[in-house]
Amino acid sequence: MAKPVLTISSKNYGAWALRGWLMCRLAGLDFSEKVIPPDDPAMKAEMLLLSSSMLVPSLQHGGIKVWDTLAIGEYLNEIKPKAGLLPADAAARAHCRAICGEMHSGFASMRGALPMNIKARFKNFKVWSRAQGDIDRIVAIWRECLKAYGGPFLFGKQPGMADAMYAPVVTRFLSYDVALDSVCAAYCKRVMELPAMKEWVAAALQEPDEIDELDAEF
Repeated sequence: MAKPVLTISSKNYGAWALRGWLMCRLAGLDFSEKVIPPDDPAMKAEMLLLSSSMLVPSLQHGGIKVWDTLAIGEYLNEIKPKAGLLPADAAARAHCRAICGEMHSGFASMRGALPMNIKARFKNFKVWSRAQGDIDRIVAIWRECLKAYGGPFLFGKQPGMADAMYAPVVTRFLSYDVALDSVCAAYCKRVMELPAMKEWVAAALQEPDEIDELDAEF
């Protein structure tokens, strides 16, 4: 079988790309990357060949094509069950899927006000009220999970699908100097210290600066 290929966009700006890429890393999938620059006018045409929704990331695994980050996560959990992307316990697994779904479909105000930009640092950034409401909800989710499952990650001792889904939020909180309590600040530090996250950030820092952003997530 040919080596799986994950198609992604910018590592500096690509929140959805980061989620799918990190899931693949956490699952232990040996894959190659195909990077489509987000400022490339051919990007949409290229993505149309991969999926009808024109979204990244998109995973090609043998004759199977999977797009949409949640679908990729569920697929990886099926082919790499020992990786533990989803919790083994049914109740915890349902909880994990719920908060992943909330991240997938929600928090539009925060996304618009604090677009992912790993290179940037905005000290004393003023967060408007609607975005702050999203931040408060995310922090509440983190606290609840860390308390319920004992940490150090959202569903226990190892990072999984939920941590990958919220990893771009971690980068946003750092970029925009979002004030966090000690528990959530420590969680952010643990996520950023993951070897895969260090690899992603190092690549993001090497991207050219001349990219027109990009208020949307890729």
